[in-house]
Amino acid sequence: MIHDLIGIGFGPSNVAMAIALSEHNARVGRQEAVTAHFFEQQPGFGWHRGMLIDDATMQVSFMKDLVTLRNPSSEYSFLCYLQSKGRLIDFVNHKNLFPLRVEFHDYFEWAAAKVDDMVSYGHQVVSVEPVLRDGVVEYVDVTARSGDELVTHRARNLIVGTGLRPVMPEGVERTDRVWHNSDLLRKVDALEGTDPRRFIVVGAGQSAAENVAYLHRRFPAAEICAVFSRYGYSPADDSSFANRIFDPQAVDEYFTAPEDVKRRLMGYHGNTNYSVVDIDLIDDLYRQAYQEKVLGEERLRFLNISRLTGVEESADGVRATVTSLVTGEESVVDADVVVCATGYLQADGLGLLGEVAERCHRDEQGRVRVERDYRVATDPELRCGIYLQGGTEHTHGITSSLLSNTAIRVGEILDSILDRDLKGASDGARPVAGAAGGGVPQPAR
Repeated sequence: MIHDLIGIGFGPSNVAMAIALSEHNARVGRQEAVTAHFFEQQPGFGWHRGMLIDDATMQVSFMKDLVTLRNPSSEYSFLCYLQSKGRLIDFVNHKNLFPLRVEFHDYFEWAAAKVDDMVSYGHQVVSVEPVLRDGVVEYVDVTARSGDELVTHRARNLIVGTGLRPVMPEGVERTDRVWHNSDLLRKVDALEGTDPRRFIVVGAGQSAAENVAYLHRRFPAAEICAVFSRYGYSPADDSSFANRIFDPQAVDEYFTAPEDVKRRLMGYHGNTNYSVVDIDLIDDLYRQAYQEKVLGEERLRFLNISRLTGVEESADGVRATVTSLVTGEESVVDADVVVCATGYLQADGLGLLGEVAERCHRDEQGRVRVERDYRVATDPELRCGIYLQGGTEHTHGITSSLLSNTAIRVGEILDSILDRDLKGASDGARPVAGAAGGGVPQPAR
């Protein structure tokens, strides 16, 4: 069997892709259905599980779920999830656009389970090989490993959604006592009953502030030291006009903008997403710190205008070196654990593609060239479509790896695949897969 589409990774973006395919296939019927399969190396669906702190909320509206902006009547929406759980009225009465992160993760699991016939969990993709016919790459063979077993599927199109990779400070490695915040909840349980004395949390973004608040609450006898290079946490700009940077139309504008305008837009609006914190959390932390100062029981310490420059681990703790950016003075801070909330980098979307990647184009800065429909620009001899979900910030803007535009993005990718199938059919290359579109009016593109 030759699939119309193979997906690498099954996080929220590719779950949304599977849903769009399922809805399309339900409309057009079996004869015109798009066949697809996804490989996910995790044993089941999981989305930043180590960061699902019990009181942490989403930073995007629940309406920016996997489907609503593409198809408001979808049965896969967050509201349908709430109805199935018997919480719809309770949520409405809550008068809140931003659900708990734990709840939204449960929604993702609920949606992923509805399309799990399209995914093989516990399968790590190990190779992507070109399949040539008359000198043209018509298909790719995707091989995945599950235990000792290898399976290979062939596809006309490939969609890569391999997510983000944790970043540590330069020269610092992850150990049993030096964590990335993505491991927080998985590792923190092991500390129960050990009476930790001090934690160091490095970073100035939302995750760092959430980690500080969480550890302060969970370990009431421990001191929490926050280390960051600013005077304090900077508030996220979530004002109505600034939020237009996340609109579908903003992708069109960013894609066509000159490079210098792209840089300026990211500079203007980076504070909507990067290294910023919800103002309510900032206020809560400051209020707590001031209260402790008044009472003479300071457990929150903020080592600002500083950075972590060294870590030495011993059997019973960690010795961290913190350097002032102003004076260069070094301070030694002993702790039980260092948590690095130092962000993520997008995985190289072409990293798994082997020989296929050699036929993909890059710009003068070594970045992947991506068309407006999220298809990688390639040599003419590579007819198999390579699509990216993530890793397109340089071409499509700030929503490249964010939930804000996921529903629209997968609809556009599906339209592209169907449109290329129609063109291929007119050339006698293959049967038509189906009529184009996500089935509802789309924003202008």
